[in-house]
Amino acid sequence: MKIHTKLLSALSSLALLVGSAGIHASEQKPNIILIVADDLGYADVGFNGSKDIITPNIDDLAKSGTSFSDAYVAHPFCGPSRAALMTGRYPHKIGSQFNLPTRGSNVGVPTDAKFISKLLNENNYFTGALGKWHLGDAPKYHPNQRGFDEYYGFLGGGHNYFPSQYQPIYEKQKAQGLKNIFEYLTPLEHNGKKVRETEYITDALSREAVNFVDKAAEKTNPFFLYLAYNAPHVPLQAKDEDMAMFPNIKNKDRKTYAGMVFALDRGIGKLVSALKKNNQLDNTLIVFMSDNGGKLSKGANNFPLTAGKGSTQEGGFRVPMLFHWPKHVPAGKRFSHPVSALDLYPTFAALAGAKIEESQQLDGTNMWPAFIKNENPHKDEPIYALRHRKGYSDAAIRLNQWKALKVNQQPWQLFNIENDISEKNDVSKSNKALLTDMVREMEKWSWDNQQPSWFHETTEGVNWRLDAMPRFDKTFKTTK
Repeated sequence: MKIHTKLLSALSSLALLVGSAGIHASEQKPNIILIVADDLGYADVGFNGSKDIITPNIDDLAKSGTSFSDAYVAHPFCGPSRAALMTGRYPHKIGSQFNLPTRGSNVGVPTDAKFISKLLNENNYFTGALGKWHLGDAPKYHPNQRGFDEYYGFLGGGHNYFPSQYQPIYEKQKAQGLKNIFEYLTPLEHNGKKVRETEYITDALSREAVNFVDKAAEKTNPFFLYLAYNAPHVPLQAKDEDMAMFPNIKNKDRKTYAGMVFALDRGIGKLVSALKKNNQLDNTLIVFMSDNGGKLSKGANNFPLTAGKGSTQEGGFRVPMLFHWPKHVPAGKRFSHPVSALDLYPTFAALAGAKIEESQQLDGTNMWPAFIKNENPHKDEPIYALRHRKGYSDAAIRLNQWKALKVNQQPWQLFNIENDISEKNDVSKSNKALLTDMVREMEKWSWDNQQPSWFHETTEGVNWRLDAMPRFDKTFKTTK
């Protein structure tokens, strides 16, 4: 009997080996592509109802994948939102709740906060980051030091789009011996070495995304690509032929913005074509989203959401998002439960089979099981937004169908956000106990928030100290 058992065991092991012989490691774990647009409006993609801007390639992904109606980022500004994506932590927990200093600095997202890229890289993923970084300029915060094998882009918070325009200005200032040149004008880089770009920046990043996929196809391990477009973030600069696609848009800013979004969509189409060419599309999870709400004064449209970038109203941190992964992500579906960008870290880790150490704190949840079952991954669990202003803070809490909101130093309000997406009907008077309980929960959450490690502008830091911020005694006050 023992001999018979050993024989069966040996034959079973042999069968497994034969069955897996022709399968690459990359087919055992999915490739993961995270595409982040910059300041893209909720209503500025076709799958969210855009009536004037066309996004055929993005919409194709949505049609053959699943789009999200209630996707939230962790902060309504670029830098803190990206810090949350990479670390899986609310930026307030790691001192990253402000954009990095505009004039450059030696600060950045703490190195003891492990980036998702580092975790995946440690688990045999070939990793690449393209485009906007905005997580630290100093060498120790460089993408190549945070788990990315490849990096092509710019380290700051934005960039001009036409090399023929920004390069002469940069060269002139460099010839004058200036060292502190506006980051929107500086050369792009590849793995720490300056490069002389020749293409419109959005097209250049799309080109590099295709190059990365081609390079990854030569390897046997899976890949993770973080494609961080700076479009349609200001400055509003688009190619004439892209703006010509929108003859019915008369507003100059809106027309330029539309051209920028169209270029981004074109690039995503090229990326998908490269995946198909390399037979990788079926084994690739594509996530597309914006880093925060659209900036209404710069051409964006967040309808039917209220307000925009920087706000804790829905238009500030509720964003367009989709998943695409053939045979794994349901096709043509709309996921209507609330999800957080903080969920992507533990979800990617789970899909990659990467172990998260018990000592590593994360603020999101692996949403994949609930997503597949079309269930709420945050049932009875709050999602927060907190934006500091001069002398006070705006705050928001999403809990199931409810949204608690405090803005502009006004009393807390409460909305049934499932029935009132535009936040028009305050029902706080008839739900006082519920509102108070939600605010008390956020107050408890705030106690281990860290003091900011930096400020976007010097005056912000001065005012923070003069105003004895964060003044949560005012933020979480629920009585008159």
